[in-house]
Amino acid sequence: MSRHQMGRRSFGFLVGGATAGLLTAGCTRTPDQVPPTPTGTASTLADGHVTELVGAMPTRTLKPLVMDRLADGLTPPTNRWFSGLVFGETAQPVFPMPLGFALVDGGFELWLPEVVVSDKAIIGSRGSGLKVLLEGATGAMVTGFDVASVAVELRDDSGAGLAEVRLVQGSPSVTVSALRDVTFKTDGSGFGVVGGESTGQEVSLREGEQAVWFAPPPGTDPADLADLVAPVTGTAVDWDVSDESVTTTLTYLGGPTLLVTMPHHEAGIQDASEPIGQYPNVYGNLVLRHADQLSWTSKRWEIQPTLDLSGLDDAGREKVRGLAVTDIAEVQPYPEDSYFGGKALYRDSQLLGIARQVGADDAALASRLTETLLKWAEPDGATSRETQCFVYDDVHKGMVGLEPSFGSEEFNDHHFHYGYFLHAAGTVCAEDPELADRLAPVFDLVAADIASPVDNGLFPQFRCFDVYASHSWASGTAPFADGNNQESSSEAVNAWAGLALWARARGDAELEKQAVWMHALEAEAALAYWLQPDVAEFPGFGHLVFGMGWGAKRDYATWFSPDPMAILMIQIIPAGPGATYLAANPEVIPAAVEEGLASRNFGIQYGDYGLMYSAIENGDAAAESLPQVEGIIDNAVTMTYVTAYVLSRRVG
Repeated sequence: MSRHQMGRRSFGFLVGGATAGLLTAGCTRTPDQVPPTPTGTASTLADGHVTELVGAMPTRTLKPLVMDRLADGLTPPTNRWFSGLVFGETAQPVFPMPLGFALVDGGFELWLPEVVVSDKAIIGSRGSGLKVLLEGATGAMVTGFDVASVAVELRDDSGAGLAEVRLVQGSPSVTVSALRDVTFKTDGSGFGVVGGESTGQEVSLREGEQAVWFAPPPGTDPADLADLVAPVTGTAVDWDVSDESVTTTLTYLGGPTLLVTMPHHEAGIQDASEPIGQYPNVYGNLVLRHADQLSWTSKRWEIQPTLDLSGLDDAGREKVRGLAVTDIAEVQPYPEDSYFGGKALYRDSQLLGIARQVGADDAALASRLTETLLKWAEPDGATSRETQCFVYDDVHKGMVGLEPSFGSEEFNDHHFHYGYFLHAAGTVCAEDPELADRLAPVFDLVAADIASPVDNGLFPQFRCFDVYASHSWASGTAPFADGNNQESSSEAVNAWAGLALWARARGDAELEKQAVWMHALEAEAALAYWLQPDVAEFPGFGHLVFGMGWGAKRDYATWFSPDPMAILMIQIIPAGPGATYLAANPEVIPAAVEEGLASRNFGIQYGDYGLMYSAIENGDAAAESLPQVEGIIDNAVTMTYVTAYVLSRRVG
C-alpha cells in the first residue's frame, strides 16, 4: 500500500474503564494489564515494544507535580484542555466549548463566556451562570477521560463518590450521573435541565439516573431545545487519510444531542445537520447542531525532509554551496538541553540536506550530527551524565530530557522540543534504516511521549493533541484561569512533520498515517486561529495574527517578547520543509510581514523568518533583501538555509 493511499483508523476506549456508560474510578493498571492495542496500531508504538523500551530507561522524576485530584490508576493527563482540573493545589477553570466550567466548594459552576474585544486581546469573560451544589460534596476527583471528554466525580468526606459530572468538548451541556440518591441545589439562570425530578431550584436523582444541564444560545429559550438533549457518555475519534485530504470524525456516545462546531469544522463539514443557533466565542461563532457525530475534511499538506533545490540556477547553487561551506566550518558545540539541543540537531540536519544537494563537503557535519544523535539515543545515558540524554518519569508517565528547559520537567512544550529531535532523526535516517534502528530505543519513546495512539498506562493517548480543537496545548499542568494555552503553532506543526519523517524512516506506515492526520489538523488550526485568522467579526482587535491561543482568550503577545516580529515569528519558526501550509494564502503575507517589521528592513531580530515568509509571496523581492539578515540568524536555521529557502522561491 502506497504511503499516499492510506486507510482508516479508529480509537476511543474510555480511560478508567466503562460500566453501564459510566467511567469508574480506581481502575489500577500495570503495563501488562493495559487494554489491548487496537488492530492496525503503529508497530513501533505498540504496547509490547514500548513496554520493553521503557524497561531499559533510567527512571527519574525531576519535578513532583501536585495531582491530588486524579484517581488512582489513571495516566496523568498533562497538556490537556482540562489539565487545570487535575494539577495544582487548587483546581482551575476549564473551557469545554462553548462552556466555562469551574469546581467550587460543594459542586460546580457553569457559564457561557462573554466575548470582550480590545486592541490586543479577545477575551471570554466570566459572566453570570449557574451554580450547582450537592449536599455532602466536599471534594472532586478526575476519574476518567477520552479524546474529547473528562469525568469528574464529586465525593464526600470519606472519599465515596456521590455523582459523576462529564464535560465534553463541543457540547453545550454537562451530564451528571448519580452514584447514589442525591439532590442538587442550583442558583442562577439561563440554563436548562433534563432528567431527574425538578422542584424549583432543586434537582433530585436516584442512584443510576442522569440529568443534563445545558446552555442554549443567547436569546434562545431552553425549553425550545430540551427535546434535543441527550446524555453524552464518552467520545471516540476516527480518521481517514487520502491523497489530498484527511477526514476526522468525532463520535459522541449516547447521542444524538446538541453539538457545536468551530469555524475550521464548518470549513470542511461533512453530512451535517441543519444549524439551529450560534454561540459567540473567542475563536469565532460556534454553530449549534443536533447530531451524534462531527465529521470534517481538512487539506493534507506535503511533508518532506529537506528543501527541494532542484529549481536553483547555477548562480544560486554556487551561492548556497559557498554559504554551506562556511556554515559547516563554523558549527558550534551542541546545546545540552532538550529544546535548544533539539533545535541545533534539526538545524544541522537541514544544513546537511542542503550541502548534499549543492555538492558541499558534508562528511564532518554528517559525522558530528550522527554522533550527537546517537548520544541522545543511549537508553542508559542518564546513568553517567546529566545532559544530552533522556529519562523516563514513571510517576507522570513520560520522557524528560536532561537538562530540561522552559518547564519541560513539568511537561511543558514536549511536542515543540521533541518535534525537532524527530525531524532531525527522520531527515538523517531517510536513506539509512540501520541508523534508525540504532536510534529507535530512545526515539521511539520520544515519539510515544507526544503521540502514543492509545493510553497504555506508560504514555497518555495523544498527550498534547486536542482532536476537537485540532491543535495542541503546550502547558503541562495548565495553572491558569484562562485554561491551557499554545504559543508556537508552527513548532506544533513541525512536531507532526517530524513524527511523520521518523515513522517513514522506521518503515511504519501506520504511524506515518497518524502523523499526516495530526499535521493536517494542526496546520488547519494554525492558519485559522493564529497565523491567518479571520478577525472581521471582532471589531476593535487591531492586528493580523495572534501570538497565543488559550481556552478562553486569544492574545497579540508572546511569553518572551512584545516585539511584533516575535509575535509573527513564533507562528513561522522553523519554516521547515514540512511547513508547506504557510503558503496557503500568499496574498495575506505582505500585510502580516509589514505589521511585524513596521518597515521593509529585515535586519532585526527574527527578521530572517519574516524574510522567508515574505519569499512565499514574492521570492524575487525577498532575494534582494537577503543581505539585510546576515549576522542575525536564529539558532534553528543557518544563513545557508535562509538563502536556499528564499532562492528556491524565485520565479526566474
